[in-house]
Amino acid sequence: MKYAAFYRNVNLGQPKSPTKIQLESALISAGAEIAQSFQSNGTAIFTASTAENAGEIVMRSRQILKAECGLEEPAYVCDLQHLAEMVAADPFANANLENVYGYFASFLPPEAITRLQAPLQSPRGDVDLLLVTHSAVLSLSRMLGASPGDPTPFLEKLLQVPVTSRSWNTIVRLVNKFA
Repeated sequence: MKYAAFYRNVNLGQPKSPTKIQLESALISAGAEIAQSFQSNGTAIFTASTAENAGEIVMRSRQILKAECGLEEPAYVCDLQHLAEMVAADPFANANLENVYGYFASFLPPEAITRLQAPLQSPRGDVDLLLVTHSAVLSLSRMLGASPGDPTPFLEKLLQVPVTSRSWNTIVRLVNKFA
């Protein structure tokens, strides 16, 4: 089965971030048969036999990347089929589009996801959490004043865990290319 790995705070080739080759090689060395980096933000597609195996592969890949390039950030796994189902459901179709800056999918530890319920809005009103699934939180950000809302710091402050987010367009392109 195909899975997506979302590494936090990665910009391929920059200090403390792997190169594309290091990222793909770490996943292969950790047990994936196939691994392919997608964009430069620490997103990768890889194969694993089960969801549990996928989590173990990503955990081992993080250990390899820490040794090779100093990456100490977490990474989260999502089944590519689940991402494809979310894209097909068009989750932002009925959202209030007033002042919308962007759409996002955020990834965080599974135990933290269970503490969330949508809908939920940030205190400033610049982030709306619209949907919580077993492996992702879908949200939109609004432009209020000079800066847009950002779901990552909102979720990190709310849940006290590290979070990584991708634009919804990234998720759609990922699904279109690999699903």
